[in-house]
Amino acid sequence: MSKWTRRDFIRNSMAVGAGLAVAAPASRVLGANNDIRLGIVGVGSQGGGHMGIFSKVPGVRLVAICDADRDHVERRAAGFEKDNGVKLQTYTDMRKLLDNKEIDAITSATPNHWHALVTVWACQAGKDVYIEKPACHEIWEGRKMVEAARKYNRIVQVGTQKRSSEAHRAAFEWIREGHIGAIKWVRGFCYKGRGPGTNGIVHGTNGPKPIPASVDYNLWCGPAEMVPLQRSDLHYVWHWVWNTGNGDIGNQGPHEMDIARWALGNPGLPTRAFSIGGRFGVSEVGDAGETANTQIAFFDYKPAPLIFEVRGLPTKKGVRNMDNFRKTGVDIGDFVQCEGGYFPAGDGGGWVFDNEGKKIQQFSGRGGEGHHENFIKAVRSRKRSDQNADIEVGHLSAALCHMANTSHRLGKTATVEEIKTAIGDNAEMMDSFNRMLDHLAANEVDLAKEPITLGPVLTMDPEKERYVGEYGEMANMFLKRNYREPFVVPESV
Repeated sequence: MSKWTRRDFIRNSMAVGAGLAVAAPASRVLGANNDIRLGIVGVGSQGGGHMGIFSKVPGVRLVAICDADRDHVERRAAGFEKDNGVKLQTYTDMRKLLDNKEIDAITSATPNHWHALVTVWACQAGKDVYIEKPACHEIWEGRKMVEAARKYNRIVQVGTQKRSSEAHRAAFEWIREGHIGAIKWVRGFCYKGRGPGTNGIVHGTNGPKPIPASVDYNLWCGPAEMVPLQRSDLHYVWHWVWNTGNGDIGNQGPHEMDIARWALGNPGLPTRAFSIGGRFGVSEVGDAGETANTQIAFFDYKPAPLIFEVRGLPTKKGVRNMDNFRKTGVDIGDFVQCEGGYFPAGDGGGWVFDNEGKKIQQFSGRGGEGHHENFIKAVRSRKRSDQNADIEVGHLSAALCHMANTSHRLGKTATVEEIKTAIGDNAEMMDSFNRMLDHLAANEVDLAKEPITLGPVLTMDPEKERYVGEYGEMANMFLKRNYREPFVVPESV
């Protein structure tokens, strides 16, 4: 571990960041031949994809990579040199990469708990940032990321790729023109089986497992608690542990949550939200996961609510295929219901139907393939308006995931009758819940042994981004984590 302190880093990097931020956009100094010199932080599966995508964007030159797992760095660097004839600079400590003045911008595909700090540090070091979804691990962090981007005049793009989808943009404009009436509700879906089983099982151990020799565990944990590893795998399944991940509603969910907000006209945070769900089908397999693998979240937007559904279990026990909504083919995507028709929105768009199921209008496109290029365009122009997924957009969409999870974590187990009483006359939530019950029955889930958790209705002050009301004090404890020195997101960026 470097002896370089966080204070030393910030003192050094703020000077660099300030110098770049005050320069006029046209005078921004880029690399040789006007290249944008790129560093990538986190080069596991998603970061490896960044290497391949960004290195093919004209005018982008990949110069450095970083990962707390030395094996990831060495393997990716060797493969890149073999394929491209370019020897990359390699790091295990992102602070050293960020201090490299030959780097203009970074992308980051670190675990969720690192997203905010790497973004803030990079902005302070005068570098633009492409950060993977979810924008942040907690709501407070997301706002600090926005503040850092604005203070240091940085371009910060979130990896919600479908914001660059031509099909969705055209479809939502068409719907807002009134062709099928006003929106009644929007649903987002993540019906997605997760490895190693079909429900994202995290295989536990009978005691702490040794950290892989290639991993600097202090750097890997960073802002999170450095707890003993109580699972068989370090990588990827961190998604299903609260210390580092946000469950599938905070993993795949930010993509579809973002599309749902877009369909509704990009509203801010809702005033009320609650969750129903649990972690099912794992009681007999030694599962060490913590997050819900089956969940419904309700966001009380007016006049049209947003409902989100997560299913990690298959169609029925013993099979691997997943459910889809109303046999429309939407298992990972969104469904926009209007007065006179509906739009099942998949990755590449789709058809709009009337309420009798007749095709009305088709919208198609590349499904967000140009998202990475869009970031580079904005880096060059220095115009936030050129971005399709500015950090504030990503922050608000991620915040919905965090609101749902906060309700879930504050919830209590309840009977089916108690949950139906709590839902009351909320017809859309009742529809989702009844379908959830059918789904759990098909997977032979015994609700007496694995009861459903009913989360409280949380009330949010959208302007202050803080909870208020009956559960406000408890819910606000989930807005911000307790950071581990020196990996602290600062109060004042």
